Amino acid sequence: MHLILFFLFAGLCLAGAINLLLQSHPINSALSLIVVMTSLAVLYLLLGAEFLAAAQIIVYSGAIMVLFTFVVMLLNAGREERTLGSRAARIVGFPAVAALLAVLATLILRAHGLGAAALNQGITSTQDLSRVLFHALLLPFEVTSVLVLIAILGAVVLARRDPDEPSGNRERTAAE
Repeated sequence: MHLILFFLFAGLCLAGAINLLLQSHPINSALSLIVVMTSLAVLYLLLGAEFLAAAQIIVYSGAIMVLFTFVVMLLNAGREERTLGSRAARIVGFPAVAALLAVLATLILRAHGLGAAALNQGITSTQDLSRVLFHALLLPFEVTSVLVLIAILGAVVLARRDPDEPSGNRERTAAE
């Protein structure tokens, strides 16, 4: 069962990564990246790293992707044309989601001992994990947070409009 789930979510992760590269709209690319991050969280869950899977969902699929989406929307301050959605989502996405749900439902209904947990190794507590994260890896942790803050400030500076400059001149100079 683990092997089937692994191949299923590894394929979903690869499909999301390929869709991320093929999208023409940045918001659709950000949504594809959320699919990739969520699939990685399920792969962590299959490896038995529950805390890492939860952190992947909360930190990357939640907070970082909200920041990416905010920065993309801030930088794309102009008017965007309305679309009916991605062709890839209509052609491949909807049947793939239906097949994924069908496979997951079948696996869950046929699984025996789904809630049983076996402890073969010692348990790493959250206290041990936080000691490593906030003592041994404190500098990389803080440098990453400063880099994210600098990226957000840079996006705000780039998206800021000059109040004296008419909006038509800015778009015309960008097109030239």
